[in-house]
Amino acid sequence: MFSNFIYFLTALVIYATSELFDKPAQFSLSVIGLFLANTVAFALVCRVYFRHLAAQAFHTRAASLDLRLNNAVSRLSILALILFAINIYGLRLNGLLLDFPLFQWMPTLGALIFMGLFLLYLVLIWNEAFEVQKRLFIGDVVTRNNFIFSNIAFCLPALLPWCCLSLLADVLALLPFEGVNRFFNSTAGEAVYIFVFVIAVAVFGPVFIHRLWRCRPLEPGFNRHRIERVCAMAGLKYKNILKWELFGGGMITAGVMGLVGKFRYILVTPALLTALDDDEIEGVILHEIGHVHNHHMLFYLFFFAGFIACNFVFFDPLMLVIYLIRPLYDGAEFLGVSQTSAHAAATCIVLIGLFVCYFRYIFGYFMRHFERQADLHIFKYQKTPSALISTFYKIASLSRQSIDKPNWHHFSIGQRIRFLESCRTSPGLIHAHHKKVKRMVAGYILGIGLLFILGYSISYGSLEKPFSRYAAGKILTRQLALDPDNSDLYVQVGDYYYDAQQYIKAKVAYENVIKIDPGNVHALNNLAWLLATCPRQELQDPVRSLSLAKQAVAIDAAPHILDTYAEALFANDFRKKALDTARQAFQKAKEKKQYYSDQVGRFEKALEKYMPGRF
Repeated sequence: MFSNFIYFLTALVIYATSELFDKPAQFSLSVIGLFLANTVAFALVCRVYFRHLAAQAFHTRAASLDLRLNNAVSRLSILALILFAINIYGLRLNGLLLDFPLFQWMPTLGALIFMGLFLLYLVLIWNEAFEVQKRLFIGDVVTRNNFIFSNIAFCLPALLPWCCLSLLADVLALLPFEGVNRFFNSTAGEAVYIFVFVIAVAVFGPVFIHRLWRCRPLEPGFNRHRIERVCAMAGLKYKNILKWELFGGGMITAGVMGLVGKFRYILVTPALLTALDDDEIEGVILHEIGHVHNHHMLFYLFFFAGFIACNFVFFDPLMLVIYLIRPLYDGAEFLGVSQTSAHAAATCIVLIGLFVCYFRYIFGYFMRHFERQADLHIFKYQKTPSALISTFYKIASLSRQSIDKPNWHHFSIGQRIRFLESCRTSPGLIHAHHKKVKRMVAGYILGIGLLFILGYSISYGSLEKPFSRYAAGKILTRQLALDPDNSDLYVQVGDYYYDAQQYIKAKVAYENVIKIDPGNVHALNNLAWLLATCPRQELQDPVRSLSLAKQAVAIDAAPHILDTYAEALFANDFRKKALDTARQAFQKAKEKKQYYSDQVGRFEKALEKYMPGRF
C-alpha cells in the first residue's frame, strides 16, 4: 500500500512539471476522443489481466498468488502513470481548464481534478484486482466497495499537505494585500511559508487523517485496557486509541501517528485484537512505541523537508545543466522534436527520476532499518522477542503470504524473524544496529546539509556568478553554432568573455559583430572600452578605441557610451575633452550617478596634475 504514496506523488510531479511545455493553442474533439479511447483501453487491459490471473488462482498456492497479484498491481499502476503522463504532456488535457476564470483564480482546483483522473486509473485497477484479492482475505469481511475505499483513504494523506498548501497559496494570492503577497512571493517568504505549514501539518495532520480513515475510539474493555497498560509501562503520551477498520478490519496491523502527545493516536485493527494473545499484542504495541521512542516520524518530516529544500535551490541550475546536454538536442533534432519540447521532456524525466529514486530507494532504505529498530524495542521490556516472532508468523499465515515476500519499505517477515533470533543469541547486535541507524541519520543530515549549501551557493551565493558564466558561455556557443550570422549573439558572447576576463576571446567576438553589423552600437562601445582600458597592455589600442567610440557616440550619445568616449579620449591624452565628455555623461545620467561623478573627479585630478595651475 505504501507504493501508492509514491504513485500519487509521482503523478503530482507529472502534473506540476507540465507547465514546462508550451501551452496548446486549442483543443479538438479528436483530442478528447483519444483520451476517452486510451482510458477505455486501460480499463480493458486491467479486466483481461486480472481475469486471466483469477482463472489461474484455483491452481496457484496462496503465497505465489499474493506475489503475482502484487506484481500485477505494480505493473498496471506504472502503466497508469505512463498513461497519465501521455494525457498531461502529450494531449495537454490540463489546458482544457485554462479558459475558465475559476481555475485561473484557484489553480489547485484544476490540479485536484487531474489528480482525480489518476485516482480513477487506480480505482480501475483495484476494482478488477478485488476478484483475485478476495481469495486471500479470510472470510467475507471485505466487500468490493470497502476494498476500494480503503485503498483510496490510505493514499489520500500523501496529497493532504500539498493540497492544503496550494489552496492556501491560491487564497493568499486573491487577497488585496500587496505587501503580504510580495513577501510570500519572495525566496525568504516561500521558505518561511513552507516551513511553518509543514510543521503545522505534521502536528495537526493526524486529527484529519484518522477522520478520513473513519477510525473510531476503541471501546472500553479488556482490549483497550491491555493496550493502555503497555503504553503506561513505556511512558507513551497519546490522545486516543482508535479502532482502524482498514479493509473491513481484516488486516492484522497497528500504527501510531503524531509528533506531539496531545495529537498522537494509536491505531489497531479488529483482526489484530482477535488473532493475537496478550504477549503478542504487547509486542506489537512496543514496536509502535519504538517508532516514537526513536523519533522516526520526526526524521520522516525532516526527510520530506530535505527533498523540498534541495528541489528549491537546485531547480533552476538543474534546468540549465539539462540544457547543456548537447547529444540530447541533437537526437531531438534528428527526430524532428523542437529544442523547447526536448528540454521540457528531459527536465520532467530527470525530476521524476530523482523523485522516485529519493523516495523509493533512499527513503525505503531508511524505513527498512527504522522498522528493524522498532522491532528491537521489545528487548527493552521483554526478555525475549518470542511474542513478536510469533506475531510475524501469524501475519504471514493469516495473510497467506510467503515469509520471504520482498518489500521495499520493510525487510521481509523472514528477515525480521531471523534478525530477532540472532539478537536473542547475540545481544550485541542490538546496540550495533542502534549505532548503525545513528550513523545513517548523521550521514544523511551531513549529506543533505552539504547538498543544500552547494545548491544555495549556486543559486544565490558565491558560486552563482561562476556557474552562470559557465552556463551562459556554453549556451551562447551552442546558439552561435545554430545561428552563426546572429550579431546579437556575438555581442552576448563578447560580454560573457569580457566578464570572465578572457579578453582575447571577447575582442574576437566583438570584431565578429562589427563585421556582420558595422553599426552595432553595443559592440562598438564595448570593444572601444576594452581597447582603452584592458588590463593586458598588449591588447590596448588607444587610436582604434577612439575611432570606435566616435562611431558609437554618433549613433547613440547615451551616458555609458559618452563614458567610453571619455575613456578613449583620455587614453589618447585628450584630457580636457575627456573631462568635458565625462561631465556631459554625468549630466545625462539618471542612474549610477555616483559612478559618473567619480569619473568626473578622476579626470579633474588627472588634468590638474597634467596642467597644474591652468585648471
